[in-house]
Amino acid sequence: MPESTQPWAEPSAKDRLAILNESRTIAIVGASNNSARASYFVGTYLLSSSDYTVWFVNPRESEILGHKVFPSLGDLPAAPDIVDVFRKPSDLPEVLDQAVESSAKTLWLQLGIEDPEIARQGYKSGLNVVMNRCLKIEHARFHGGLHLAGFNTGVIRSTRRLT
Repeated sequence: MPESTQPWAEPSAKDRLAILNESRTIAIVGASNNSARASYFVGTYLLSSSDYTVWFVNPRESEILGHKVFPSLGDLPAAPDIVDVFRKPSDLPEVLDQAVESSAKTLWLQLGIEDPEIARQGYKSGLNVVMNRCLKIEHARFHGGLHLAGFNTGVIRSTRRLT
């Protein structure tokens, strides 16, 4: 748990790995049933390539990928370890409040989502806060799954190999 008297600082790669390794449940806030959306892709990846319990959160959906969807973080069956956020920046104060109320451990803002004030408030409330990072990419990077996203994980050399 972060020291609430210290200012928020971006978690290091080691810290992000620890968050992922210590977590068992992930709530995807702003989950979509549209297969073209990033949240759908992340949910598919997490369900097929990890041991996490994944909860989808969206008040306008009832089922995503064969799983029940919860209208809010307060409706989850237990406190989520990670709240993975796919919402517009103006929705972040409400998501932060729900994350704190639900006793979440980490607020994870997906790629393209940054709000230093939300990070400070979340950290001050006792949350780990990760911003502008894709949970799927981070998990794959640390757990050898980047190839699942179409990345060639072969060694890249800057020198030519002599034969």
